[in-house]
Amino acid sequence: MPSLPATFVPDVFSQPLRAQFDAFLDEHRALLNACLDGLTEEQARRSLVPSRTTLLGLVKHATFVEKVWFDEAITCRSRAEIGIPATPDESFILEDRDTIASIQEAHRDACEASRRAASRLELDDVVSGNRRGPLPLRWVYLHMLRELSQHCGHADILREQILNR
Repeated sequence: MPSLPATFVPDVFSQPLRAQFDAFLDEHRALLNACLDGLTEEQARRSLVPSRTTLLGLVKHATFVEKVWFDEAITCRSRAEIGIPATPDESFILEDRDTIASIQEAHRDACEASRRAASRLELDDVVSGNRRGPLPLRWVYLHMLRELSQHCGHADILREQILNR
């Protein structure tokens, strides 16, 4: 019987809202990163839909998203300064040097940098570096949960198709 997600542990229920947000974000970050576990490089790059979406591309895109919302939005550095693509669509493009190990490591590093960047802020603090304009950190957290949840669902379906072909 599979164990319950970390966010189902009763201790999380009684934590302050920020700790709950952090637990849910970390759970989804880990789930998306783990979608590559046990796959071959070919399987991770396999394209099953007309878009650029692949399992490896999803995790690479999630790294981009972390940097947009927790670097660009908080530090106000440009995407060029951060070294990320200008658009979300470009963040799915895989280079020959991209491997499961390199993409997973980059994603873990980006998540850790996100945690550090957000740690000094409160949920109601406003970040001003996003193209939409000033936004409370609470909105950033909710958006990230939406983004990660959608991509975890995409990854579940792609992984199921890859492993059952």
